[in-house]
Amino acid sequence: MFSDRRRRRAARRIRPGDGHALQRFRWWQPLSRALFHLDLVGDGGVPERWSVDVRLWGDSEDGDVRARLYRDGVHAATSRLPAELPVTGGVVQVATSSYGLRRCHYVTADGRERQLAPDPASAEGRRARLERDRPEVSRAVGAVSWVVLAVALVLGAPQIVEQISQVPPVAERFGTFTSPVRLPAGLNIALLVGTILASTERALRLRYHWLLDGGLFEGDD
Repeated sequence: MFSDRRRRRAARRIRPGDGHALQRFRWWQPLSRALFHLDLVGDGGVPERWSVDVRLWGDSEDGDVRARLYRDGVHAATSRLPAELPVTGGVVQVATSSYGLRRCHYVTADGRERQLAPDPASAEGRRARLERDRPEVSRAVGAVSWVVLAVALVLGAPQIVEQISQVPPVAERFGTFTSPVRLPAGLNIALLVGTILASTERALRLRYHWLLDGGLFEGDD
């Protein structure tokens, strides 16, 4: 996920914390905030809780999306995304897609990694609870999301390529392309809405594939 060059850039983005307290997750924040926790054992066997708080719509001051790191509820560091935040025994890597988080993982010094646990009150936490309590339903929902994105890719890609090929500089250099797929406007809108819902559902599980969840719909970080 993070190359050496990206690690150096991420390290330059880190700013020290100011010691303010972590706010609890509010009921109105599921679509605008992601909150994850990591329980570790520090020096002398003392338990530590690290938390990562991300305001997905960006900070009110400048609109940038940042990850804020807390240790035992106290602000320890902040970084713009993608971020690599130092914690006991390793780092926490955080990255977003257009639909939510795509990564929030603890990576140890020897390369082992695991995903942080979502706060139970968050949308990610509620999706995790569905996966734990109703695994059959969870798998069905996940399968539907995958199918919707695959269908959207197959039907949408040729239409997007046709539109791009009609841009004058592209047409002059490569010629134009006629899509074999032509959908009514209403069906294209339904396909777009389905894509957004499916990608959001996958983001709640931190599932990401560059072609299904990115590719035609967004740029990489």
